[in-house]
Amino acid sequence: MKKSCLLPSFCFLLTVANAQQTYSNKNPQEKFYEAKEYFQKEQYSLSYPILKELQQSLRETDKINNTVVIQEVNYYTIVCELKQNEGRAEQNAVEYINLTKNNSRSQMLSYHLAEYYFRQQRFSDAVTLYEKANIANLSNEEISEMKFHQGYSYFTLQQFAQAKPLLNSIRQMKNDSNYIDANYYYGFIAFRDRNYSDALESFRVVENHPEYEAIVPYYIAQIYYVQGRKDEAVAYAEKKMKQGKSQYYDLELKQLLGHAYFEKHQYDKALPFLDDYVTRSKKVRREDIYELSYAYYQANQFSKAIDGFKQLSGSQDSLSQHAMYLLGDSYLHIGQKSNARNAFMFSAANNSNQSQREISKFNYAKLSYELGYQDEALRSLRSFLNDYPNSPYKEEAADLLVGALANTNNYRDALTLLESLKTPSVNARRLYPRILYGRATELINDGRFADAEALLDKALKDPNNAPVLPFINFWKGELAYRTNRVDDAIRYYNAYLDAGAPSNGEANAKNVKYNLGYAYYKKENYPVAQSFFEPISKNAALNADPVTQDAYVRTADAYYMNRSFTQARTMYDNVIRYSWAAEDYATFQKAMIAGINNATEKVNLMNTLIRKFPQSPLVMDGNMEIANTYLADQRYRDAIPYLNTITKATANTSLKPQAYLKLGIANYNLNNQGEAISQYRKVVNDYPNSPEAETALDNLKSIYVETGRPNEYAEVMRQAGKPLSVSAEDSLAFAAAEIQYENGNVNSALEGFNSYLNRFANGSYATNAYYFRGEIYNSRKDWKNALTNYQAVAERAPNTFAERAILQAARINFFELKNYPDAEKYFAQLKQITSSQESRLEAMRGLLRSQYQQQKWAEAVDNAKDLLAQKGSSAEDKVLANMAIGKSAQINGQYDVAISNFKSVVSLNKAALAAEARYEIANTWLMTDHLADAEKAAFEVINKSGSYDWWVTKAYILLGDIYFKQKDYFNAKATFQSVVENSLNAELKSEAQAKLQKVIEEESKNSKVSK
Repeated sequence: MKKSCLLPSFCFLLTVANAQQTYSNKNPQEKFYEAKEYFQKEQYSLSYPILKELQQSLRETDKINNTVVIQEVNYYTIVCELKQNEGRAEQNAVEYINLTKNNSRSQMLSYHLAEYYFRQQRFSDAVTLYEKANIANLSNEEISEMKFHQGYSYFTLQQFAQAKPLLNSIRQMKNDSNYIDANYYYGFIAFRDRNYSDALESFRVVENHPEYEAIVPYYIAQIYYVQGRKDEAVAYAEKKMKQGKSQYYDLELKQLLGHAYFEKHQYDKALPFLDDYVTRSKKVRREDIYELSYAYYQANQFSKAIDGFKQLSGSQDSLSQHAMYLLGDSYLHIGQKSNARNAFMFSAANNSNQSQREISKFNYAKLSYELGYQDEALRSLRSFLNDYPNSPYKEEAADLLVGALANTNNYRDALTLLESLKTPSVNARRLYPRILYGRATELINDGRFADAEALLDKALKDPNNAPVLPFINFWKGELAYRTNRVDDAIRYYNAYLDAGAPSNGEANAKNVKYNLGYAYYKKENYPVAQSFFEPISKNAALNADPVTQDAYVRTADAYYMNRSFTQARTMYDNVIRYSWAAEDYATFQKAMIAGINNATEKVNLMNTLIRKFPQSPLVMDGNMEIANTYLADQRYRDAIPYLNTITKATANTSLKPQAYLKLGIANYNLNNQGEAISQYRKVVNDYPNSPEAETALDNLKSIYVETGRPNEYAEVMRQAGKPLSVSAEDSLAFAAAEIQYENGNVNSALEGFNSYLNRFANGSYATNAYYFRGEIYNSRKDWKNALTNYQAVAERAPNTFAERAILQAARINFFELKNYPDAEKYFAQLKQITSSQESRLEAMRGLLRSQYQQQKWAEAVDNAKDLLAQKGSSAEDKVLANMAIGKSAQINGQYDVAISNFKSVVSLNKAALAAEARYEIANTWLMTDHLADAEKAAFEVINKSGSYDWWVTKAYILLGDIYFKQKDYFNAKATFQSVVENSLNAELKSEAQAKLQKVIEEESKNSKVSK
């Protein structure tokens, strides 16, 4: 075959030689042999120029007539180009393969082009050409080379299934130049395919080879380990590490050794390997963190154990649950109960191991109790007893629950819990009246008097009430006094005094005797009132406290009412001399005493009042008294300026109808009948529902009759809605309904008033009917209809029922409908028209509360300061006023002022406002980055304001914010998670969830745990 193949080549080359006179004298056939010889010796640089010269000497006729010869020359030339990486080698090879009709040479050139691609690391192109090559045309050496290269290319392209048989065939040929490499790559594929026996066999071949000795030992150790030959794995890994040679997988080997020793419970041996692995790795598995932390835990290195366990919170698998349990136990070992509590919370929220969940829930509840989280202790202890009625911890949990009830300020939940117990323990029954009393005082502070009194009545009847009985009587007396049940107030106050008058906040002997003085004063029993006021005021001095000052003034009033004017005047003089807050009132009273005998002195003193105290609510009363004095002396002209002052004033509008009426009387007596008629008609037109309107009509009748003008009088009556021809039906219809009302037949009364108003919408008694109808609806808690009727009365102010109706409209809007803008409007109206100090105080209180709810801090601050300056302002008034001032200061960046006022609230109040004030103290500290102070203040909210879920939950969220600022992601996460799981408020739950997600994201950025 070789001869038949070479003969045409020889003839062709001879022809070429004869055709070129300048060609070398060497025989062309010899030239071709020479080129092939170089080629076979892989001396391509010597073969290539000869072949290139022969190729360039070809003619077109030769290409047509001697195709096979041309193919041979081109084949060897292109192979040389490929071997030498010539520029056009790839293009020439592709053209040859695609155009030459010589399968053998095309396949062989495909092999060489594939090798070219292999050297260029174009493995994807290489495998395509290897697949076209045919080993039948290759030498054994080329076949072996091709299989390894093709297998390596597949390996690099991660086509392991195609690579594996090729590498397998080479790895078994010990004399092959690629024997070592083939074993390594085959071993890797077998390891990947979990064919560990084959992998181990191949890795053993290469484990000591310089190129692989830093890599393969890790895989061999891994294989031993997964085959269950763990002792061999450990021994092998330690042997390799002791050889001192650098290992590419040094960390991984240490991880393996640490894990192996961990499984053997040899934690002291596992610890250094795990520590080095985790410390030097950027990211590690959760299992690695757990094993390292557990090794530290076993070595009693609890602080280091904590650092690791903390990173394993948040998942719901058994590893996370056990890590959280051990974290809690680690914290307990170093005395950090608060952090331990959070860890047990995470463990208790995990369902993986029910036994561990049970003990975690118990530990969480117990630590909540011990740390003073009484509200959470109550909830979690109750939950624990419900979930685990047969738990070995049941008895201890029950004891803790009783203790929590004894210590809690969460009287609302405590009361609900106690009343839900089917068989309360002896200790629980003993605590019941105390909790009733505590919850009642909270309701009183929140203005819910009826609900409070119902609880006090229960406590009053309870046989275990002895420890709190005096205070129950005190608050029963207080509620009776505030609702004007004077006799009941006297009875309960005296019961408190008879019990020894123990002190507890507002409940003290001084306050009770002070209020008893007022109770008897209201009953007009002035000697007894004096007997209570005088002892309180006997040490009166310039700097006396407000209660002593007021008791002193009331003592003077009692002397005054008992007609002991000399003693009364002396005491009023002392009030003026001391410049107390009641100096204006004392001046007024002194003027009234002077007026008994000396009208001039009375007028002078009243003018002193007007001049010296222009902002006093008594100024208009002073003007009226001067006018009355002049009218009594028939000095009508002198009275008129003072009456005009009243009519033009914006304060105390209740005196205006009286002032206009007396202006009419003064002008009538001055024979100025036209002006008198004008003033009387002013009363009738502007104040038709006032008592003065009837007198004005009578006086108008007299003038018109005297002057012979009856028709004008009839017109006045018609305009007043009281035409002279109207029948007595109006008054009869109203009288019938009123009788039913007075007899307690409210259904019949309501029908009567409805009928009356349908027939006489603007009747003489319409105001009365609206008021009584409002009272009926109010008693039925039909707030909408009650409010409509009270509004009708308020619009007709002033009238006999105006103050009461406006007050009721304000209360309904504030307490029942939560319509704070309208509540503010009515409280403001009440403040404007009332002449009663008590009503004025309530109006100011309600106005402040309404502004507070609307966060109208600027208006609230002014009103708060005004309220604090009032005589008789209560502790509740001071609480709300300080709260409003604190809020305004906080918004304006006056943080010291804000905290000072919030602290004043806490010192005066035990209810909702105290809870809010405690929270705002914490919030203000957080605003100023005083994180330790903020944390302490937040715990104050949680521990001392348990009945107020909103503020307790807000405090927990604030704690989470503090921890987040401190980068304490574990406690931040635990705190927010607690709110998400336990809060019933959707708004706060959503806020906590958003913050929890932010913490998780931030923690993930700083954690070693890989996702």
